Amino acid sequence: MAINKKSKIYVAGHSGMVGSAIVRRLMRDGFENLILRTRQELDLINQKNVFDFFKNNKPEYVIISAAKVGGIQANNNFRAEFLYENLMIQTNLIHSAYLNGVKKLLFLGSSCIYPRNCVQPIKEGYLLTGELEQTNEPYALAKIAGIKMCENYYRQYGCNFISAMPTNLYGPGDNFDLNNSHVIPALLRKFHEAKINNSPSVEVWGTGTPKREFLYVDDLADACILLLKNLEAAELEKNGITHINVGSGIDQTIQELADTIRDVVGFEGQVNFDQTKPNGTPEKLLDITVLSNMGWKPTKSLKDGLEKTYSWVKEQAEMNQSWALS
Repeated sequence: MAINKKSKIYVAGHSGMVGSAIVRRLMRDGFENLILRTRQELDLINQKNVFDFFKNNKPEYVIISAAKVGGIQANNNFRAEFLYENLMIQTNLIHSAYLNGVKKLLFLGSSCIYPRNCVQPIKEGYLLTGELEQTNEPYALAKIAGIKMCENYYRQYGCNFISAMPTNLYGPGDNFDLNNSHVIPALLRKFHEAKINNSPSVEVWGTGTPKREFLYVDDLADACILLLKNLEAAELEKNGITHINVGSGIDQTIQELADTIRDVVGFEGQVNFDQTKPNGTPEKLLDITVLSNMGWKPTKSLKDGLEKTYSWVKEQAEMNQSWALS
């Protein structure tokens, strides 16, 4: 599908790590009619506000990167909020898109939608084949509901609504709050602060044995634009899947990740694993065959992406003199 450079494109969640990367990519491609609203300007949890926004602005394309997100601790501590807020955000956006004749919608979820003990690498068809990881079950359930909304709005109304499920993401614009962040920003902050404070060691949650896959956020943005232009809801149904995986195709243990981050930061102390803390899902590697067959592949290795992210972190820390980056 060719998208006119003057088409109205609404990026929900444009100020977040994922949304800002997508906006950068769209602007680089010359799209000049982006519709952007901050949380203060548009409360996505408020149904009437969202309906009125769509009625008044009539976006032609919608990318949903808005979500309440966080790491293991945040997901486990705020279970009701993660379920309610994410359900409301995506429900309001998807239904409003249908009511206002949006040409195409791309819904972004998360690889946590898959069963805890899933066959590796994880194919799209493995959705709903087993129990979810308990620590992030509410968030996963909300994202599964979003996938199913897109699928069934196509099946009932013919809406060209598609879904993509990224693996663990990182990059500029991430959340570095230790109580709510994911593993990479949390470790970058811990190692950076340990380095400048000459601390002898850094504590990492869990045993270090779980394996994770990571993708630099600008690589995700490239994939999103490819899917927006080239993937139709009818193709998903024809292939018997509800969404497409987006990942790097490479995983490593948390211990290997910690060692890489320690090298990138230049911390010379010890790494200690607190085995009283939860590990989360033991292994999670996405099968990205479908997306790869569309001609996409990531451009950043983990180390290159971490170095780029850490450079951004240091710039922000110098400007803000704090970690209030989220």
